[in-house]
Amino acid sequence: MAHRTRPGARRRADRGQTAVEFVGMLPVLILVGLALVQFGIAAYAIQQTGTGARAAARTAGLDEPEITPDAAGRAAMSGWLAKGATFSPGSGGPGAVTVTATVRIPSIIPFVDDLGATEKTVTMPRTKESGP
Repeated sequence: MAHRTRPGARRRADRGQTAVEFVGMLPVLILVGLALVQFGIAAYAIQQTGTGARAAARTAGLDEPEITPDAAGRAAMSGWLAKGATFSPGSGGPGAVTVTATVRIPSIIPFVDDLGATEKTVTMPRTKESGP
């Protein structure tokens, strides 16, 4: 005679298996989530670097700017990225100005301190301000 089990007996034997599987997958899910957030932060840092470089180059191209190109670049960026940003002028040629902005990419991944830096170079024409 074949051994028969009651319908609910199998479910009771598997009780807790789902919780164990979830706990086993939790570190993988956390790492994937951190990687996605880190990717977004890196993309945002790259975008902000371009924004800061454009603002700094636009200001550097003015004949009599009210603020320095560094200050203009930092003002155009988010404060938490602008703190570590550097702006260096380049040779834009006659009638143009070039500024290179460099921003370190912040890391939220544990035990990873340095993800490198992003750098954007922008060239803008020199403009003459019109007087009153």
